[in-house]
Amino acid sequence: MLSGRVSRLKPSATLTITARAKELRSKGVDVIGFGAGEPDFDTPDFVKEACIKALRDGKTKYAPSAGIPELREAIAEKLLKENGVEYRPSEIVVSSGSKMILFLILTAILNEGEEVLIPSPYWVTYPEQVNVLGGVPVEVPLKEEEGFVLTADRIRDRITDRTKALILNSPNNPTGAVYPEEELRKIAEICVENGIFIISDECYEKMVYEGSFVSVASLSEEVKDITFTVNSFSKTFSMTGWRLGYVACPEKYAKVIASLNSQTVSNATTFAQYGALEALKNPEGEKFVRRMVSEFRKRRDKAFELLSSIPNVSVVKPEGAFYIFPNFSFYSKETGGDIRLAEILLEEGKVACVPGSAFGAEGYMRISYALSIDRVEEGINRIRTTLERLS
Repeated sequence: MLSGRVSRLKPSATLTITARAKELRSKGVDVIGFGAGEPDFDTPDFVKEACIKALRDGKTKYAPSAGIPELREAIAEKLLKENGVEYRPSEIVVSSGSKMILFLILTAILNEGEEVLIPSPYWVTYPEQVNVLGGVPVEVPLKEEEGFVLTADRIRDRITDRTKALILNSPNNPTGAVYPEEELRKIAEICVENGIFIISDECYEKMVYEGSFVSVASLSEEVKDITFTVNSFSKTFSMTGWRLGYVACPEKYAKVIASLNSQTVSNATTFAQYGALEALKNPEGEKFVRRMVSEFRKRRDKAFELLSSIPNVSVVKPEGAFYIFPNFSFYSKETGGDIRLAEILLEEGKVACVPGSAFGAEGYMRISYALSIDRVEEGINRIRTTLERLS
């Protein structure tokens, strides 16, 4: 028999909708996929070449469980230069993607029945990992009219004597919200006062269109001492399939996470780490990111313009990431829920969106604009036409 903990696990709605879209495409159907959470840009050639060179140089054996020293040093330099927070290489652990990093962090700190505060809408993986590890996900509802920005007031009433951690995700998946520094300071103060860990998922840090990104660990030494700064190479350098993520945190926690890493995946793929090292060190890396973000901004603006013009749909203009999160409640109520509406959009409109209920927000849809601006326009026009037929 399977363990009780896996019975709590739900399949990823993102991967499910993407799989169904691929199935239709395999039959020759022109499906526009707004479901996948990955950039449509190829990994830069200089990153690929560094990986190929590593393979040719025999970098195909086990690596240190925390990551190759050169990469951890480069990450430490990056965090100091770009995020204003100082970490030693010994406080950094590299693993097989940020999902694995999050799982290792929660495994290291979470006891059965302890609670994790998760702002909602949330990335689908957060509550699932907490559940499977025996923790209790506590949703902190955010409001559309407040731009889906987490505030200190919203978490204060949900803290109990069993609260262990708060997961922050800014820029946010699925809403694109970017949390302002002033609010982050208030949230961090509450966590320091109550001895609550902060798990800061910063995977979309480079994709900010308005305002500025603030790494919460940079706010003070007290905040840094309770923070796990999580990032990856997937979004920034379009390296989703490389499966490389990392965490920076106080050394006493990093040692435990590295040990867990050694007993699970052993180490992140050795030769892939040399590609990540090149991504951080090569000056062309910054140019690649700027070009990608510039294109995402154009797509964001077009998606917002078109969605705002659909009757009975409201939408907040995202400040970061590459998602937009329109409110289709008017239509989902008519169809029996957002899952059914997503099915209709896919089957009749040939557009793949992920229903908001997967992110804790019934009636919304997550639309990823990580595809060409022409396809963004065509896809949203298909949505409009399908909704008009429903009306």
